[in-house]
Amino acid sequence: MPDVGPFRAVRYARPSAAVVAPPYDVVSPAEREALAARDPHNVVHLTLDPSEEEAGRRFRAWLEQGVLVREQVPAVWALEQDYAGPDGVARTRAGLVASLAVEPYERGRVLPHERTHAGPKESRLRLLRAARAQLEPIFLLYDGDPPLAPPGRAPDLEVEGTRLWRLEDAAGLDGFFADRPLLIADGHHRYETALAYHAEERTPASARILVVLVSTSDPGLEIFPTHRVFSGRADLRGLAESGTTDLEGELAKLRRHSYAEPAAVAYAGGRARTLTGEAGLLDVELVDRFGQEGIAYTPDRREAVRRVDEGEADAAFLLRPTRIEDVFERARRGRLLPQKTTYFFPKLLSGLLFLPLEP
Repeated sequence: MPDVGPFRAVRYARPSAAVVAPPYDVVSPAEREALAARDPHNVVHLTLDPSEEEAGRRFRAWLEQGVLVREQVPAVWALEQDYAGPDGVARTRAGLVASLAVEPYERGRVLPHERTHAGPKESRLRLLRAARAQLEPIFLLYDGDPPLAPPGRAPDLEVEGTRLWRLEDAAGLDGFFADRPLLIADGHHRYETALAYHAEERTPASARILVVLVSTSDPGLEIFPTHRVFSGRADLRGLAESGTTDLEGELAKLRRHSYAEPAAVAYAGGRARTLTGEAGLLDVELVDRFGQEGIAYTPDRREAVRRVDEGEADAAFLLRPTRIEDVFERARRGRLLPQKTTYFFPKLLSGLLFLPLEP
């Protein structure tokens, strides 16, 4: 069974909006500079320092200086995150922050759904070695109702619409995940990095990773589409030539299209056309047949169209959200999907809790 349990968290002594940030892999260089300038203790000084060795030294120095403090008692944490999605709808997503023992995918208890790349894992492994701590949580999904809920009191931490409650009594976790595989929603590279780190260290502490667990039945859980934009691809410019100038009408048709058959709207040269494929494929797999050369990704449909209209790109593929049940079903069969198959919004905040990997 997946080994999920409490942990003695490290956290900021004075948590605030000035010290948190989005996950390392969605922060642009310009955003990183702005966040670093916001506060000398912003978490990007740990997660995105050009020198992983310096970031590790800084993490330990902040502990010694009292910038960071360690909880005395192990706990899991109930989490709520308020947000308005790309569709403008206000929601609250709930989850649990805990420690998980990493194990190989082959055991079938932790399931990936996207392919990974070597570069990001090399950087994260250097950071793990230097900091000897998990500095950011990964995002996991499970089926079933949550085993624990926030208590009826004020949160112990509250920053930028995210609330955390310390739950020292985690008895509700006992046996709960015995028959529940965990699907990696966000954090494939960090999970595989944790596996590599544990293979080097082989200690009980090195086996742990910081996770946020969210139920697939949580009403605040939404997947949004990630659209594909291609540049330097003259071969795609005529893809929608036989289509229509009524982009909104084509998108409405896409939304009505059955998920039993993959579909996507191709947009090029000011025209739009719905492409379909054979049953059994997902929309992202249909588009993946056009290859990866010149590809870029955006969750903003209007941005994808603008790039084509202004000549920055040759073509865009506008997609529907991938359904979580389809991702889970394929992950259980060991089927990896194209990069950016899912877009979970909002991203988890970094800088609220850290998991040390030494006693």
